[in-house]
Amino acid sequence: MFCIKTSKCKAVVRGLILLALLSNVVLVLYCLTNPGQGNISERQEDTCPLSIAKSVKTSSAVLSQSFKSKVECSPKVNIMFMKTHKTASSTILNILFRFGEKHKLKFAFPDGRNDFFYPSPFQCSQVKDYRPGKCFNIVCNHMRFDHQEVAKLLPPDAVFFTILRDPVDLFESSFHYYHMAIPLTWNIDGEDKLAEFLKSPLVYYNPNAFNSFYLKNLLFFDFGFDNNLESDDPRVMQNIHHLSKQFHLVLIAEYFEESLILLKDLLCLKMDDILYFKLNARKSSSVSQLGPEMRAKALHWNGADWRLYQHFNATFWAKVDAYGRERMNQEVEELRKRNDKMTDICIEGGCAVEAKNINNRQFLPWQPFGEKFIMGYNINKDINPKFKKLCEKMLTPEIQYLADLGVSLWLTKLWGWLNDKIY
Repeated sequence: MFCIKTSKCKAVVRGLILLALLSNVVLVLYCLTNPGQGNISERQEDTCPLSIAKSVKTSSAVLSQSFKSKVECSPKVNIMFMKTHKTASSTILNILFRFGEKHKLKFAFPDGRNDFFYPSPFQCSQVKDYRPGKCFNIVCNHMRFDHQEVAKLLPPDAVFFTILRDPVDLFESSFHYYHMAIPLTWNIDGEDKLAEFLKSPLVYYNPNAFNSFYLKNLLFFDFGFDNNLESDDPRVMQNIHHLSKQFHLVLIAEYFEESLILLKDLLCLKMDDILYFKLNARKSSSVSQLGPEMRAKALHWNGADWRLYQHFNATFWAKVDAYGRERMNQEVEELRKRNDKMTDICIEGGCAVEAKNINNRQFLPWQPFGEKFIMGYNINKDINPKFKKLCEKMLTPEIQYLADLGVSLWLTKLWGWLNDKIY
């Protein structure tokens, strides 16, 4: 409809310009804000390992346990989860939040937002209330990984683990989830921008452009490496072997239940500790189904991630074999039955719903800028009091859970408010 009054048209245009300016300002703040990185001179005695006695107090013994061990053990409470993007990591985070609350563990959290100033490389000074020598039990928010910096926060017995996803599916998810934050994609013509990009990626891609890392080897970037390395570059395998020495376990998103069983065994958890609902999932209509040709192009374009995934997929199944295939199948079946039971108890209708149909904002997941395609849940109205608290925690999305744990999220909330106002 055309504006009839010139003054009204001008007002509308001014409003749109203001919204565009505000969105750009918040986008820059969200992606580039970094705390003052004063030169903190950290002596060896200021790091966590040598001050553990006064920094971490827990009665939980940490015992070594092989995959086939039957010996009773206590949960391992010092944990680093490297939260990668678009890999079902939000579901893992919910498990860790519940575990940390249960054992009254100390989290190393960011301040002002939900990540450690990603995509800036991680530094200890990004942790809320950090001071040299202070110890934490769990580090688990998004970051660009730096093992040396992270290790300063945790005792020497800390368990490091992460999760990977098939690079093609991850690339598809990242392309659509972050497209409003990647200026490189804005001028791609056609209805299927992803397919158009993959036909000639070098036409659109610039490694120095704002947020370009979301478009190529995102996993490699998350781990702190050069995401523009070609797959045959010898540095790719050097980096992969480097990670092999730093992480005790690498989970695989396509085998999520098997991954949780291995994690349960490594950390000496109980089945109750790893119950979960799938969080932060997109509605199926927003997912592009790539044919063989497009998948091949996506694999070639994300060659470093593909080699990373292949390597740790192999180590993953070696761990499954060590655990025992029959034993694994039995544990997975038990986990599924327990999850189905919790679904019946907790979730209205037994399945996820679109954002517009979620009744309580406490359970409304974070939506990417300009979109509303992330699914969530409605909690059952009549829940046995015995399960009510657990249901609420299992259904609480990352942002709300962080707020419940006392994390300041002023920048994240500002970004979300702007998104709601515009869309």
